[in-house]
Amino acid sequence: MVLAMRSREYRLIVEGELSQRAARAFEGMTLTHDQGNTVLVGRVRDQAQLQGLLQRVSDLGLTLLSATAIDQNPDPGPAPRAGPRPAAGA
Repeated sequence: MVLAMRSREYRLIVEGELSQRAARAFEGMTLTHDQGNTVLVGRVRDQAQLQGLLQRVSDLGLTLLSATAIDQNPDPGPAPRAGPRPAAGA
């Protein structure tokens, strides 16, 4: 059984201070600088998008310092569909 990742907010910290131009590679993420590093925060919809962000960090030659899910209550996504109920006594 494969479980789908639910939308979560993530914080990625990369070494160095990205310029606004470089930050365009992380569209949809909020960019701030902290102690000489860049903090990117934003909602990640699924595992594929998270892997894409991590690959982009690598492709740009950046050093990833951390990647953390920061919300305690992930978006539950669509509610599971209820199947037929078993017959009484089954």
